[in-house]
Amino acid sequence: MKSKEGAGEESTQDAMEGLERDLEAERKKNDELLVRMKYMQADLENYRKRMDRELAEARESSSRSLLTRLLVVQDEMDMAAKHSEEGEENGEVREGIEMVRKKLASLLESEGVERIECVGKPFDPSLHEAVEKVQGDSPGEDTVVGEVRAGFTFKGQLLRPSMVKVELAAKEAKQEAKVSE
Repeated sequence: MKSKEGAGEESTQDAMEGLERDLEAERKKNDELLVRMKYMQADLENYRKRMDRELAEARESSSRSLLTRLLVVQDEMDMAAKHSEEGEENGEVREGIEMVRKKLASLLESEGVERIECVGKPFDPSLHEAVEKVQGDSPGEDTVVGEVRAGFTFKGQLLRPSMVKVELAAKEAKQEAKVSE
């Protein structure tokens, strides 16, 4: 009888060991699946972020394109307002042009378009395009003395450079001597 009891204990112990091995195998599988799930979750989050970034870039590019075209309309409205001031007739037309011009300027500003203030400031080739140069008498930096066409930035980035007249700084006598040699 004892042999049956011993055999029963051994088979129970073998069964327990088998179950523990199976349990450990399932735990390993579970851990592997959990790691894979975490990687997939991270990949999905990275994909979402990339798509959000690309969508924002596409929106901004589209806005930039539209705003650039609207600047041409703004230029034409400015010219129309300037020419309507010259004539003394058609006060209502002049008022209408001015209203549309102000509304368009307000719309551009609300979208993040800012005019580049340039007259009286040092010439900056990253913001200004020199269309006329005159030699100045004072030493120092080249200075913008007139604006031919307004320039604009969009959300801090150049949208269109200002076309400007530049007064060139006077060259020092030593520099002039070197150039003439």
